[in-house]
Amino acid sequence: MRSKSATAAPEIEALISLLAKVPGLGPRSARRAALQLLKKKDALMLPLAGALSEAAEKVRACSNCGALDTQDPCMLCANPERDDGLICVVAEVGDVWALERAGAFRGRYHVLGGVLSALDGVRPEDLRIPKLIERASAPGVREVILALAATVDGQTTAHYLAERLSSLGLTISRLSHGVPVGGELDLLDDGTLFAALQSRRST
Repeated sequence: MRSKSATAAPEIEALISLLAKVPGLGPRSARRAALQLLKKKDALMLPLAGALSEAAEKVRACSNCGALDTQDPCMLCANPERDDGLICVVAEVGDVWALERAGAFRGRYHVLGGVLSALDGVRPEDLRIPKLIERASAPGVREVILALAATVDGQTTAHYLAERLSSLGLTISRLSHGVPVGGELDLLDDGTLFAALQSRRST
């Protein structure tokens, strides 16, 4: 039985509650999104439900680089035309997508799964750092690019990784011009990302 204080059916409230958990959507935006989905059930809601179900079933993290794909290794790791000697380290999968949109990088990626954060309790063992060391130690790797956000946590992580990688005799570089302090890669335009990659500097 519906509560007297409820403004919508439990099913609608559940939909709104789940949408509100999506980054960038607050309670008000979630209610507007839910209303549009319900009004356009055949054109929007059902196709979206199908896409969500298929993605949940088929998409997985690449065991090599950590990116998301329906195959393992992922499409980027399986591409023989990419440069094995360059590894670009990013925090999240969204950063891979952003750099690919910019079209400035033709090497390999490594997704850490976050950045070190004392406030959030993220420690080195919580990230995909051992796999990075393993990949960077492979024959033929000549440079590791630390493409991490210009935030305190991002730069702390970059400094930690530079120290861990220093004994391998590789060039360790970071993004340079165009990335503002506090800037998240996925929020930057393609031109800024392109310039940052082209003008990267050694650590």
